[in-house]
Amino acid sequence: MYEQISSNKHRTWILLGAFLILLWALAFLIGKAVGQPGILFYIGIFSIGYALVSYFVGDKMALAVNGCKQIEKKDDPRLWRTVENLAITDGLPMPKVYIMDDPSPNAFATGRDPNHSAVCATTGLLQIMDDTELQGVIAHELGHVKNLDIRVNTLAFALVGVISLIADFFLRFAFFGGRDRENNNSQLAVLALVAAIIAPIAASLLQLAISRRREYLADATGALTTRYPDGLASALEKIEQTGSALRRQNTSTAHMFFVNPLKGHSLLNLFSTHPPIEARIKALKEMKL
Repeated sequence: MYEQISSNKHRTWILLGAFLILLWALAFLIGKAVGQPGILFYIGIFSIGYALVSYFVGDKMALAVNGCKQIEKKDDPRLWRTVENLAITDGLPMPKVYIMDDPSPNAFATGRDPNHSAVCATTGLLQIMDDTELQGVIAHELGHVKNLDIRVNTLAFALVGVISLIADFFLRFAFFGGRDRENNNSQLAVLALVAAIIAPIAASLLQLAISRRREYLADATGALTTRYPDGLASALEKIEQTGSALRRQNTSTAHMFFVNPLKGHSLLNLFSTHPPIEARIKALKEMKL
């Protein structure tokens, strides 16, 4: 299990490094193509500003768009005690607890750090899970908090947004603003255009890869917390049978959920922010404490 945790962390940082290389390469090519190498500095400042805004307001937006309601212990003692006990086990501050009114069994965690975190469970999850399974799901979500996944996912989401905005701006400039300008290096300009088309697609695929690695990591961390991987595996098996698509579909927060909350199967699973449920169950059952 410790080997899986270490491997997932290592691969995540490799993917983030690839993200930064992609951003730098795109900015470099565009700067050369338009004859302004200094554009790298402005893109860097814009990227930092975009990431900071996402970092500080992302959790509030995620809770609001999904209609989550904050609760106290008296509102749902079972959920509250489960979160409280697992937070103590993990050595984490008590996060805020939310419930989302949806029959689909799902959950998510958000917040910029353990001191500013929240855990939300759907009414459907609370209805079908026994205590051991609920502990497995909540331990997984607290694993995201413990591993600072929200920071990683926010950074990845911000980089996708930055790369897409930069590429879109350059394409518009090339087709509408640069037609009457002489270009001394047409090959470089064509290369920059191709990069501007491909880069957002590559960035999205990198985000998906990062999100999937963090799900495996949270599974391993949650199983280590409860010392019972079978509880989490059983919860996943139930969800596989009942389905996990939420009534309120929101692609911007889909990567935060315990299992994929969006409708769609087959080919769409290749572009899902979550690994296949059967693969997660297999990994959990192969874990050795």
